Amino acid sequence: MTRGTYARAAWAVLALVALVALPWVGNAYWLTLGISMLMYGVLATSWALFSGPTYYISLATAAFYGLGAYGVGMGIEAMPYPVLVLLCGLAGAVLACLVGLATLRLSGVYFVIFTLGLAEFIRQVVTWIQNNFTGSRGMYVLTDLTDVHIYYELLALFVVVLVFGMWLVRSRLGFALRVIGSDETVAAHVGIHSARAKIVLFMFSGAVAAVTGAIMAPRLSYIEPSMAFSPDLSFQVVIMALLGGVHKLWGPLLGVIPFTLLWEFIAAVMPTQTVLLLGLAFLIIVYFIPNGIAGWLTVWAKRGQRED
Repeated sequence: MTRGTYARAAWAVLALVALVALPWVGNAYWLTLGISMLMYGVLATSWALFSGPTYYISLATAAFYGLGAYGVGMGIEAMPYPVLVLLCGLAGAVLACLVGLATLRLSGVYFVIFTLGLAEFIRQVVTWIQNNFTGSRGMYVLTDLTDVHIYYELLALFVVVLVFGMWLVRSRLGFALRVIGSDETVAAHVGIHSARAKIVLFMFSGAVAAVTGAIMAPRLSYIEPSMAFSPDLSFQVVIMALLGGVHKLWGPLLGVIPFTLLWEFIAAVMPTQTVLLLGLAFLIIVYFIPNGIAGWLTVWAKRGQRED
């Protein structure tokens, strides 16, 4: 191992220790902020693991997240919570597999439109079922879980996503996905099964988003379709990942931290302008930092090495 590798490992350990200690050294506000950052960190990082190497922009995060949230809401009185979380993850993977089989042969704007419509379609179906059969558009999710429990569940999930990401970078699957992203025709000629590789990673991303929704459901206490399947969530995840950079495992975190802080400020001071913030953020990323903060830092570091 090189000195740089040891340094990165040391920083990773320090960061993990700080995250573990946060609920005990911070106040309720910091815990709430930590939960938000971990939630978006999990969603943005898992999104980037799929969309980064393949260049397929998925707006289906809200569909999987809402599936997990409603899965816990509907089953919390009949099944143990840990079992529900696992089942929600499985349901998210199955839904992602079905969506992948139907759409991952598409590319460009067609895939984007389909994934955006998926969350809205599921939201409308859930709304129709609740209006016609349950008499209520929402449901309560009442458990004994505290914010500290939810924080550590999200932290554990975040570690799982990072470990999977580190494995993916060094795996044959990761190499295949990078080839697919560079030129799918070349990938097919060298024997890479493009559809299968994309579906496997899309399933992981869908399962992670569903588990995240399942973990967050008890914290929301009351969920309804417009909240669980909100398109804003899908756009926020995309913007955070693109802002940080999708071609480095740690890249999305560089977008999650500042954007979450900015979002909290805007939501508190100007709650009606959050959609405007999303639009402005997207324009700034596209025109000024298309490779994200991580890409800018990489270029800056290489420039510094050449000058030395």
